[in-house]
Amino acid sequence: MERFEFLVVGGGIAGVSVGYELARDGRVCLLEREEQLSFHATGRSAAIFMETYGNAAVRALTSASRAFYAAPPDGFAEEPLTSPRGALFFADEAHLAALRAHFDAVRGIVPSVEWVPGDDLTRHVPCLAPGRWVGGLLEPGAVDLDVHAIHQGFVRGLRARGGVVRTEAEALRVTRAGGAWTVATAAGELSAPFLVNAAGAWADVVAGLAGAPPIGLRPLRRTAILVDAPGDVTRWPMAASVDEELYFKPESGRLLVSPCDETPSDPCNAAPEDYDVAVTVDRLERATLLRVNHVHRRWAGLRSFVADRTPVIGPDPACEGLVWLAAQGGYGIQIAPALARACRALCVGDALPADLLALGLAAGDLGPRRPALRRA
Repeated sequence: MERFEFLVVGGGIAGVSVGYELARDGRVCLLEREEQLSFHATGRSAAIFMETYGNAAVRALTSASRAFYAAPPDGFAEEPLTSPRGALFFADEAHLAALRAHFDAVRGIVPSVEWVPGDDLTRHVPCLAPGRWVGGLLEPGAVDLDVHAIHQGFVRGLRARGGVVRTEAEALRVTRAGGAWTVATAAGELSAPFLVNAAGAWADVVAGLAGAPPIGLRPLRRTAILVDAPGDVTRWPMAASVDEELYFKPESGRLLVSPCDETPSDPCNAAPEDYDVAVTVDRLERATLLRVNHVHRRWAGLRSFVADRTPVIGPDPACEGLVWLAAQGGYGIQIAPALARACRALCVGDALPADLLALGLAAGDLGPRRPALRRA
């Protein structure tokens, strides 16, 4: 029996970031069921940081993560974690009011946002279909994220602080006795007073093993493809329709395109379906002047949400010693630093960090038994 202070289940961005933070308080063991870390959602992210994206809680967590990515701790990474990108949300006449409402909602926390008149949209994204789109919201401070460097920085930091990482270590049985959890894996048993559930799409499954009620997690499949770009698109921002029907962004000299689909799925190794790829191509061609002759790559990932689309963080009052870090939706990378700090604080019995409180976040609004989830 190996003994630790914290067992963290899940080797994606949530698990490695909270393991990194908790390793300041005691010895951590990170358990990942796959042969490699970040195999599922983390490794399939669109990798962009946008403070205008998501609901109010997500936007606050994103803003609280910017400083970490702009100036990471010494030794975290050898190269910058971000690169300039920008983001443009565009709307047709039917959705212009929704775009204006979103603009009003975000400019208090992101004062750099700009309103873009319809006739100026193609200055930012020249391929947009003329006449269809009548307004836009530009977030010039949005940046691309180096997901691999970020994930590896957290892993190195976790190990440097004495943490242990175990792959091919699926939690087969989870029991609690004498104030400690015991997790049985194929490689042996491990024990700790705290069990952090950062298992992504499998978080409700892990909770069930621990005897905790589910939080109503819904894994939703999202499709992405890579197609040829119309020349040099290096300086284009990410472009997305405000009705969440489409987004596209420069990626390795081509365009990454998604139809923003949210197809309910069981937890699994998600794969794209031909129909969803066809929808992606159709939406891109209707929204722009582009025509797709070849899809160079296609993939899918699972984005896991609960009813109010806000992450679930903190100790479970229904299950002693179980701590949740789940339901990050499509925001897991961009909110990871702030989310990990919040989870660490709540796990060890501290208040939320002062900067998160100042942004309007409250522990009760993030917890696993909050009223919004009970009503779902």
